[in-house]
Amino acid sequence: MATVQLYLDHGIRLISAAAFMRMTPALVYYRIKGIHQTPDGQIIAPNKIIAKVSRIEIARQFFSPPPQKIVTLLEQKQLITRQEADLSRHIPMAQDLTAEADSGGHTDNRPALTLLPTMIALKNQFMEQYRYPSDLCVGLAGGIATPESAAAAFGMGAAYILTGSINQSCVEAGISPEVKELLCQAEQADVAMAPAADMFEIGARVQVLKRGTLFALRAEKLYQLYRAYDSFANIPKAAQQEIETKFLQTDFETAWQATRDFFVSRKMPGQIDKAESDAKHKMALVFRSYLGRSSQWAIQGNAQRKMDYQIWCGPAMGAFNLWAQNSFLAGPENRRTADLALNLLFGACVITRAMFLQTQGIALPMGAASVFPMEKDRILALAGATS
Repeated sequence: MATVQLYLDHGIRLISAAAFMRMTPALVYYRIKGIHQTPDGQIIAPNKIIAKVSRIEIARQFFSPPPQKIVTLLEQKQLITRQEADLSRHIPMAQDLTAEADSGGHTDNRPALTLLPTMIALKNQFMEQYRYPSDLCVGLAGGIATPESAAAAFGMGAAYILTGSINQSCVEAGISPEVKELLCQAEQADVAMAPAADMFEIGARVQVLKRGTLFALRAEKLYQLYRAYDSFANIPKAAQQEIETKFLQTDFETAWQATRDFFVSRKMPGQIDKAESDAKHKMALVFRSYLGRSSQWAIQGNAQRKMDYQIWCGPAMGAFNLWAQNSFLAGPENRRTADLALNLLFGACVITRAMFLQTQGIALPMGAASVFPMEKDRILALAGATS
């Protein structure tokens, strides 16, 4: 709620909502705060959400109007007016929804070929059911890294596309140069699933880079030990020693004190109290601390922790590297997000036009539909842009 209030105070009118399992009061509050009706009857919702989901049951929630139970709660707390509560029945939680296929980070490894058509069908169903004044919109993310994959997404009906893994290797990415070099060397098989820090106990997973790091193996070992034992003291001595010397690089109790200090600084005494009365929970928090800090080590480029870097990455990274090899986009020093986007979109246009010709029975010369990385000025010239 504090985050949402910050957005509202500063007039932030568009947010991306990812990794939600259900609608929350904060999300509903953001969406409907300020909703009003013009004299001609038009309903204006100033705050917009782009949902990012991979599961159809979550998509249903975002395509539905805000849950009335939560709306009533917000009205009772006087966070919204009666008019805002009434008007909320006529808008979806999210007008735009990104279908997230096999991506880096949190992912259900959904195949885009089945996920996107399902989400588009759901969009059509909800438009027919609720008759929203503005059309719902579905885009695609996950696995998009080449002109061919971008063209395929648009060919299946995606309204827009998002890239993620490949952006991490760009100049603008807030991650260490060492990690960018690793990403630029990655192939499609150089990824693995690993336990997630934020939902460690329930076994949620993220997709990470395994090339040049042992994070995925070490994180999996910690999770298996957590499942098998009720406390760190019950873990076999050899495994304890390995965790303390290689993973934590300190003894368990010292690691717990550092973890405890973290929750003190975040004013979360409930976690501390539970851990001090439940040895298994204490073990989980210490293991989660390792998982959480591994991302920071990658961002900072901590050389002593290179084997523990957690780098969210999907197989799209390998596909892009293969496409970009021997071009100006081969290394991280020339990868800029705008240039990557322009190349993918322009390439998708070329491939789509070539497909139109081929479906009409026109034989194209070999390689006529192939598109290779080009400098921005070259693309704009070919596209006939004036600037």
